[in-house]
Amino acid sequence: MDISVTDKIDKKDEEELIQHLADYNYTQAHSKPGELGVFLRDDNDRIIAGLIGHTWGKWLFIKTLWVHEDYRGSGLGARILTMAEDKAVEKGCKFVFLDTFSFQAPKFYPKMGYQESFTLNECPINGTRIYYTKKLGS
Repeated sequence: MDISVTDKIDKKDEEELIQHLADYNYTQAHSKPGELGVFLRDDNDRIIAGLIGHTWGKWLFIKTLWVHEDYRGSGLGARILTMAEDKAVEKGCKFVFLDTFSFQAPKFYPKMGYQESFTLNECPINGTRIYYTKKLGS
């Protein structure tokens, strides 16, 4: 056996490790994650705004929500987030989990009905990473 430490993770190793964990998780949760994405593209097929996440059981986990700076404040982020939430409800989700940094959009999510659950201070250096949840429906 050989244990190694690396600063560059091989994509194949990452995928294999994630698959092993996903296989185990399925035996415990009896539910497989499903991808969920919402994208707005311009006429040249470049992404102007988008959301990437996955549903798993009763939860939507949002990994990334981004809006091009020219479109921020236009309501586009709220529209994309709402579309993802609606799709998650269709898939049987009842809750959402996401995070943002203090230098990104910490005021946006409470306006969308999200509750702050916990924070990581000094993350990554001088900022704060804020974790939010939201109950869908009702």
